[in-house]
Amino acid sequence: MSSLDGLDSPTDVDANTESFERFAQHEFRPLIGLAYALCGDRAVAPELAQEALLAAFAQWETVRHLDKPEAWVRRVLVNRATSTVRRRIIEARALVRLRSRPDIVPMGEPSAETEWLWSHVRGLPRRQRQVVALHYVERLTLEEIAASLEISKASANTHLRRARATLSRRINKEDLQ
Repeated sequence: MSSLDGLDSPTDVDANTESFERFAQHEFRPLIGLAYALCGDRAVAPELAQEALLAAFAQWETVRHLDKPEAWVRRVLVNRATSTVRRRIIEARALVRLRSRPDIVPMGEPSAETEWLWSHVRGLPRRQRQVVALHYVERLTLEEIAASLEISKASANTHLRRARATLSRRINKEDLQ
């Protein structure tokens, strides 16, 4: 037995893929229609249909043997559409709350220098980027950064020190060119 979903031979793999392709071709347009009806967004509907079909493909060896595999994939799509709509409602409510707060000033466009600097920061390893952003944007102390990232204060300090050293080297190297 091979490691591909319990299939015995390459012919079984081809037949399995072929049966999914036929299923997907038959179901894709109706799934888009259902997704559009549920979420009301023409751009999101094909994405939801693809996600549902991708979930079916991932479990195709099981799904294809169901009495109604199309019902299974529709249930996946309905669940994902519900999550999408729910997420949009939450986001809309959050935006209303944020707009109603007078103490929040919209962020202006960053200067070319600021964007240049942050493009270098975005090139750092993930943890160093996080520490730099929390320190310089949020103005958190090393203790607060450590608590936020669930790392030790010493680790936060090390990441900040390494980030500064890397940025210094990269920026000085650019200045010399």
